[in-house]
Amino acid sequence: MRHKKFGRALGRSSSHRSAMFRNMVTSLFEYERIVTTAEKAKEVRPIAERMITLAKRGDLHARRQAMSFIRSKKVVAKLFEQISEQFKERHGGYTRILRTGVRLGDAASMAIIELVGYEEDLGKKEPAI
Repeated sequence: MRHKKFGRALGRSSSHRSAMFRNMVTSLFEYERIVTTAEKAKEVRPIAERMITLAKRGDLHARRQAMSFIRSKKVVAKLFEQISEQFKERHGGYTRILRTGVRLGDAASMAIIELVGYEEDLGKKEPAI
């Protein structure tokens, strides 16, 4: 029985799992959208939302807490300067998970996790008038 156990092990050791989550959160803030399995996306979402809440607080202690998890100065700077301003008026719900189907190799359910204000540049140009 799994009483008082929470989170998914995802077939990894705890150190591998935490390193994977750090990389995924870093990539999410760097590119604002990542494609992964649905289970990994569900595990990464609360971590990413916690980091955005730290960025909205904006003080030195919050920046150091974010740096202890993300460990990329460039991404932390983007988080505190751009992403926190984007969600200044929003109270939670900073990310969304979009299911995209199953992976061909192993039929794992795939998903896209993205920041709520994400706009994809499709290369469309506005018509010239």
